[in-house]
Amino acid sequence: MAHRPRSEMIAETRGKLIVAARKAFGTVGYAEASMDDFTAEAGLTRGALYHHFGGKKGLLEAVIAQLDSEMSARLNEISSRADNPWQGFVDECTAYIEMALEPEIQRIVHRDGPAVLGDPFQWANQDGCIASLIRNLTALKAAGFVRPDVEADAAARMINGASVQAAIWIANSDDPEATSARAVVAFRAMLEGLRLVHRAQ
Repeated sequence: MAHRPRSEMIAETRGKLIVAARKAFGTVGYAEASMDDFTAEAGLTRGALYHHFGGKKGLLEAVIAQLDSEMSARLNEISSRADNPWQGFVDECTAYIEMALEPEIQRIVHRDGPAVLGDPFQWANQDGCIASLIRNLTALKAAGFVRPDVEADAAARMINGASVQAAIWIANSDDPEATSARAVVAFRAMLEGLRLVHRAQ
């Protein structure tokens, strides 16, 4: 029987640990999740967890990275369904905030993430988020949807900051649904301030 490539075995082990940890983090939360329980569920040892992720904190980072990737794919799909690029941008940005209502994202990304990993604005994914916003805003500006006096990099940072803060606010609110509704109204109004009026549609 042929030996499996080492890279394939590593990917499988990492994948099993991420699946088990994501389930635990999403149901009981990071603090209550037992490393022994989810390594056992994955059919692995605590040693495998430390080897691949350095510990429970590293595994949380990997779970959040997976969720972030899935969220990005969903957001891209949402923006692609819009009638025009500006509406697609607004829908995508708003949907990110509204995802904070989803239990798994709410608990893992917006509650446990900041509590365990620290300031979300220092996370590794932030540079990529801002770069993506800059690209989108630059394209919208070139197409005449965004005011010429608005600089893409400045607007990108403002939007990114507002989005992250709104999501954390929603996730930690006593009434997430009501808070989300309030946040979305304010956020859409903020975005409207960027729009070139004669292209409004």
